[in-house]
Amino acid sequence: MRWKYLDLEKRRIQVWQLKRKRVSHGCADPRECVKSRHTKSCKAGCVKNARYCPERQGGEWEFRPPKGGKTRWSALPEQLIPQLKAQKAAQSAERLAAGDQWEDWDLVFAGPTGRPINPRRDWAEFKSMLQAAGLRDARPHDAWHTAATLRLEQGVDIRVVQEILGHSTLAVTKRYTHVTSKLADDAAAKIGKALWA
Repeated sequence: MRWKYLDLEKRRIQVWQLKRKRVSHGCADPRECVKSRHTKSCKAGCVKNARYCPERQGGEWEFRPPKGGKTRWSALPEQLIPQLKAQKAAQSAERLAAGDQWEDWDLVFAGPTGRPINPRRDWAEFKSMLQAAGLRDARPHDAWHTAATLRLEQGVDIRVVQEILGHSTLAVTKRYTHVTSKLADDAAAKIGKALWA
């Protein structure tokens, strides 16, 4: 998330991805690459992993539109705006503390020098938050499914959920949402009201 993709006045965010570029071999012959490593499933003569090439190319961070190439604005809950403003103030203090070491990536959540947060650290923090909250183990991506399901439970139309998630079809959105007992109870109550009211 970048500050330039946030509009705090209009309470909206534009969705982008921060990903690493694909890594490729920089050496003349990848089969002879000294720093290669075989995996358990590899067969003799396999192409060795470019990540271990001493002359590897790529691997830099880059901002990309989300899958499908469609950037979109999504509404933010009003309660999130003061927290984002507090984050901006805290980050200004971090920037001052870092001095010349600060790299301006325009990230809303960054490391102590402004660079992207290591995904492994992000993963570990997510896991520790789940544990501290007494919740079952899950992946960060599972929160995406939960958010979609919660929206449906709040009565948000599935087509709106589809737009928020950026899915091209309702079929994809349906895979991301889960029918909960609340949704099933609501459906039963509505059909009961329609037939017996």
